Amino acid sequence: MNKLNNWLNNEVTEVTQKLEKINQDSFFRDKTIGFAGKENVYKVLHNLRSALFPGVYEKYPIDESKVNILIGNNIRTAAIELSDLIEKVFINQCRIEERTAKGCSECKDKAVDITIQLIKKLPEIREILNTDIQAAYNGDPAARSHEEILLSYPAIEVISIYRLAHELYQMQVPLIPRIMTEYAHQITGIDIHPGAEIGEYFFIDHGTGVVIGETCTIGKNVKIYQGVTLGAKSFALDEHGNPIKGVKRHPDIEDNVIIYAGATILGGDTVIGHDSVIGGNVWLTQSVPPYSKVYNAQPSPIIKNDNI
Repeated sequence: MNKLNNWLNNEVTEVTQKLEKINQDSFFRDKTIGFAGKENVYKVLHNLRSALFPGVYEKYPIDESKVNILIGNNIRTAAIELSDLIEKVFINQCRIEERTAKGCSECKDKAVDITIQLIKKLPEIREILNTDIQAAYNGDPAARSHEEILLSYPAIEVISIYRLAHELYQMQVPLIPRIMTEYAHQITGIDIHPGAEIGEYFFIDHGTGVVIGETCTIGKNVKIYQGVTLGAKSFALDEHGNPIKGVKRHPDIEDNVIIYAGATILGGDTVIGHDSVIGGNVWLTQSVPPYSKVYNAQPSPIIKNDNI
């Protein structure tokens, strides 16, 4: 231990300086350090979802007569913190894009306006989440109650976070929506980009390994199973060989579609017509018309029985 203490006292400064230099050349260059990391975003999500679902995310039972106070306090806490975070990411964006100081002076007002817009949309988001819970209840015979779904299903965890993040993404808030949905990915294994457009009554059964890309659109009453990928075939590149941003890369899934486990559907020009069923482990890079059933040829398993 004396050897370690001596080394730390005498040599660690050199390592510290090297790490500081590397970060100044990359991470600190964009002043992201002022954002205070990811934990504050997680706290905002906790408070927003506590307002949407009182009692679900609290450590202790709540008094039903005080639900209004609980909701109000969670909204106030989330709004103050979120407005500050949005202001910081807009300031960072101004610095990266080398805008004038005047542009950055408007960041605070813009952050406040966006925060107010999101808070005003919370009742609408809650109503849509009601349809997602109902879809889970309708789509899973193992579900015994809506409360069971809300308290235990990973689909509701990820969809509730996605629907909040999607609103911020539509309002062109940098960075924060991705932190939100990657947090959902971390805790559920389900990866939904905040840019995806997803309709009402959406259900992901089981869920682990699901990937839904940025430019994907999903209609109403769609059900997908674990391991489904709604991804891109390839990336268009610019003259420098870098991916071109903002182009349509992911498929469109119309209303009333079921996609079974392990299916992969790729391409911005791929459309799955309404009321279709996509079987397990299907690989699709082309559109299918409405009312289609797509499945692989039945495998021929070899069954051996040593008792015969």
